[in-house]
Amino acid sequence: MLMVALAWQMYDLTGSAWDLGLVGLYQFCPALVLTLWAGHVADRLPREKIVMVCWAVQSLVVFVILLVMSQNAVSRPFLLGVSLVLGVVRAFQNPAQQALLPTLVETHVLPRAMALSSMGYQASVVAGPALGGVLYAVHANAVYGLCLLLYALSSFWFMGLTTKPVHREEEVATVRSVLAGVVYVWREKIILGSVSLDLFAVLLGGATALLPIYAKDIFHTGPWGLGVLRAAPAFGAIGVSLLLTRWPLQRNVGAKLLVSVGVFGLSIMVFAVSKVFLLSFLALMISGAADMVSVVIRHTLVQIDTPPDMRGRVSAVNMVFVGASNQLGEFESGATAAWFGPVAAAFIGGLGTLMVAVSWAYLFKALLKRDQMTDTPTPNST
Repeated sequence: MLMVALAWQMYDLTGSAWDLGLVGLYQFCPALVLTLWAGHVADRLPREKIVMVCWAVQSLVVFVILLVMSQNAVSRPFLLGVSLVLGVVRAFQNPAQQALLPTLVETHVLPRAMALSSMGYQASVVAGPALGGVLYAVHANAVYGLCLLLYALSSFWFMGLTTKPVHREEEVATVRSVLAGVVYVWREKIILGSVSLDLFAVLLGGATALLPIYAKDIFHTGPWGLGVLRAAPAFGAIGVSLLLTRWPLQRNVGAKLLVSVGVFGLSIMVFAVSKVFLLSFLALMISGAADMVSVVIRHTLVQIDTPPDMRGRVSAVNMVFVGASNQLGEFESGATAAWFGPVAAAFIGGLGTLMVAVSWAYLFKALLKRDQMTDTPTPNST
């Protein structure tokens, strides 16, 4: 909701698509620069406290927005400054939050917890922008007021959170300690295969950036069609999340991970060539469902195979991969669409994702052969 409100307010103020892009860029750059150091902080301080403080700071940011709006003093530099602060705060929040879940539940129920957590995220992807848009149409204060309330409540609830104890080394931040997560990911081939699989799959197969073109020029549906297409992957993801919370994946999880990425690529290829709106909607739903299987397996493997005192830094590396894949994936889709047209761009991206899944089965045999989530990995396995 907050992102929708900031974007709309910037566009209302300046009418510039460039400024609209800067809102996202100002949030992405701090994450790119600070995330590895934030991972080190998440391994040295209580992660629940970091998340609590980050939510409290974001509630303060929203309060300042409301205060400035009451004085009719909102400006382009102010909104860009807000975006920069939010980017800094979330650079610290995301690694701590991702590494927090294994300290809240026992290992044997972690896959179900990951599925439930991912379901909540996907539900917010659908409901958040929609609710934010409706409330902004009523009044911008309605969006910011609700965001302030929810951030404050989240921070308050975290005060009473109890987690399993995590051994922490008393180590000052050095280049070696900050980069320890990178070294660990590179050394442990199952984790490297998991996070790099997400990087290349999303980089090549992300068709989200092309949806406005499909809605306007191919299906001729306008904004409502764009909204439906954007929601389709989330609907598929939520459905699979519900299934995985009830029936978690038990065996052959490595092979299922690679198959799910392959299915994701195939569904994008179907979407690319489809001229029927319903078929395209179903293809995107399947892509979201397949991606959710991949997300649950990858995130669970990364958390289980990482020592508790390293989870913050490894989660930070994972966040860098995820952020790069999302941002660069949108650029890649736009660039190939400009060169070859949207249909060819989406089809090539889906085909590339399928080829990545096949290649990773060959390059990361330990990942392919991984049977159960809770298998004890062989260090440095290839």
